[in-house]
Amino acid sequence: MNVGIIGSGTMGSGIAQVAATSGCKVKLYDTNTTALDKAKAALDKILNRLIEKGRIDEVEKNRIQSNIEYVDSLKSLSDANLTIEAIVENLEIKKQVFFELEGYVSDDCIIASNTSSLSIASIASSLQNPERCIGIHFFNPAPLMKLVEVVPAIQTSKGTLDKSVQIIIDWEKTVAVAKDTPGFIVNRVARPFYGESLRIYEEGIADFVTIDWSLKELGGFRMGPFELMDFIGNDVNYTVTETVFTAFYFDPRYKPAFTQKRFAEAGYLGRKSGKGYYDYDEGATKPKPKEDNNLAQKIFDRVLVMLINEAADALFLNIASAEDIDKAMTKGVNYPKGLLAWADDKGIDWCVSKMDKLYDEYHEDRYRCSPLLRKMNKENKTFF
Repeated sequence: MNVGIIGSGTMGSGIAQVAATSGCKVKLYDTNTTALDKAKAALDKILNRLIEKGRIDEVEKNRIQSNIEYVDSLKSLSDANLTIEAIVENLEIKKQVFFELEGYVSDDCIIASNTSSLSIASIASSLQNPERCIGIHFFNPAPLMKLVEVVPAIQTSKGTLDKSVQIIIDWEKTVAVAKDTPGFIVNRVARPFYGESLRIYEEGIADFVTIDWSLKELGGFRMGPFELMDFIGNDVNYTVTETVFTAFYFDPRYKPAFTQKRFAEAGYLGRKSGKGYYDYDEGATKPKPKEDNNLAQKIFDRVLVMLINEAADALFLNIASAEDIDKAMTKGVNYPKGLLAWADDKGIDWCVSKMDKLYDEYHEDRYRCSPLLRKMNKENKTFF
């Protein structure tokens, strides 16, 4: 199978590695030849590291490398059966690239976008044959993260969807099929992990390190929300939040926090800038959390129920199946448990009661309980 990857940044290069490892012949395209040289050198470094760890040998390294060709002409992708675009998150630029690409590839070539938040229907509208367009959203780093969200637009044919799902399964990834709505599954459902934690901080309930400790200690999350935002980059995380908020017609559930906006404006972007919610300079000491179990329980319950409510609403609005929603959160962002399975464990009545208490306290639409949770509670049902 011939695969064309557009964009040789971290994501494009990662997807190229995945496809080449699976035996596909890959052409990695970029207009910037320096970027292509960097991508080639970076892959060599990654493969050498895998040799050191005993994951692959020299023969396998050479096989993967021989499957990737680095090209600086879009026309070079003319023999592709599948193209995946992984360039800047700008709708007009993506549409222009797709419009040009369609003139080179065959009629049955699948044209996919790795966008994390833009409308696939809008991207597909740039094509003469939009039925061949689909979202194939990998998570960073693509070779390590198991989840891929496959997102059909309203124009996408069933054949394109079925073929795309099978390709990703053949690449030994876990597929979650999502509706073409802002944030798809993961970037939508995960918003309260950051947003509600920021709100708890802004209300003066706890500091960054205590909120992080609470969610790791009681929830088993690998990273707390502030550690994770520093890892992702406050500028990136804030932009996704703002995009989702705007795309959902300013629904208060997705409202960005001024704290994060100010940190991004100050250049406190996290690990990449040396300072974020924590200081990453050499010799900096990490603050200690306030290890108060009652406070930790209050924080954990509040963030968890908001996450569960978001996952339940995604199911209510047919964004994805219950199985795919839970799969997306465990495989896409490494949650310790699927949120709908967590809801069953805590009890649907517990979820409804917690949401109603928050709504009674704040009288904000942000805290409205999902109609699905309310209905399931009345009917004494569970998700699984």
